[in-house]
Amino acid sequence: MVANTVAVQQDNAFLRAFNGSLTSTLRWQDLDAFWNILKARADAGWYIYALGETPPTAPADAVRVGKFIAEMDALLRKEHTEDYCAIVFADNLHTPRLVKIFDPNNLGVSCGSSTNPPLPGWILSLDPPADLVAMAQSASRRRWWQKIFT
Repeated sequence: MVANTVAVQQDNAFLRAFNGSLTSTLRWQDLDAFWNILKARADAGWYIYALGETPPTAPADAVRVGKFIAEMDALLRKEHTEDYCAIVFADNLHTPRLVKIFDPNNLGVSCGSSTNPPLPGWILSLDPPADLVAMAQSASRRRWWQKIFT
């Protein structure tokens, strides 16, 4: 069963946003501007969800959100060697409530034009996330995720 199909069957604010319309940070400078918006709202009550992990039950504090943004930016710039970004999406680039970040090592067709688009690797949400029944992360990606907050 595909996680997106499961998500559509449930009805809550997180899943409506997850399955809703999103806009990409197409260029690297768009991502820089977007990170600045998120940093300014780091204390807004963001849930940081790494798919393949248990969804968080409480929002992260501002320090944790800042660390996540810094580590994610470094990872994306290192592993997504294109001259464009286009793998970070938000429901609204100026006042986001939901952000999907696709793993550079599992892109497929992240824009959603595929009949079976890949799930994002990470999600930031102001609504408590639902369990998306995601495929498990690779061991190396899982170690990376667990290391950034230790």
